[in-house]
Amino acid sequence: MKTQLVVLIAGFLAVSTAPVYAHHAFAAEFDRDKPITVTGSVTKLEWTNPHIWVYVDVKDADGKIVNWAFQGGPPAYLTRVGWSKNDIKVGDVITITGSRSKDGSYAASGAKITLSDGRKVFTGTADQVGPDRSGEK
Repeated sequence: MKTQLVVLIAGFLAVSTAPVYAHHAFAAEFDRDKPITVTGSVTKLEWTNPHIWVYVDVKDADGKIVNWAFQGGPPAYLTRVGWSKNDIKVGDVITITGSRSKDGSYAASGAKITLSDGRKVFTGTADQVGPDRSGEK
């Protein structure tokens, strides 16, 4: 019995002291009070865990093309809410809303995308939505 307890405690200590690669909280990286909406041409879609990324070329106020990166939810979740990686293709013109990155870079957490065919898909995480899960506040 003592041996089992020692092994259990040693195992717990080994696991609890190992580096932890925890998932970040929305508020650690993005600012809900800095909403953004852009329209542009899709340059890349990364449909991978733990989050998808949609990259969009957007013309800024000076006419310069800027590549924005929008983080979305996990692929399995997005599939469950009704869309897939085949809904967005490089070259499609989309409108995407979200919350800007706190570091001021051209990155944001995506909330909703209006696809080139007019359909609207939710791309965010549970941190971004109200009870109706629409992305509308």
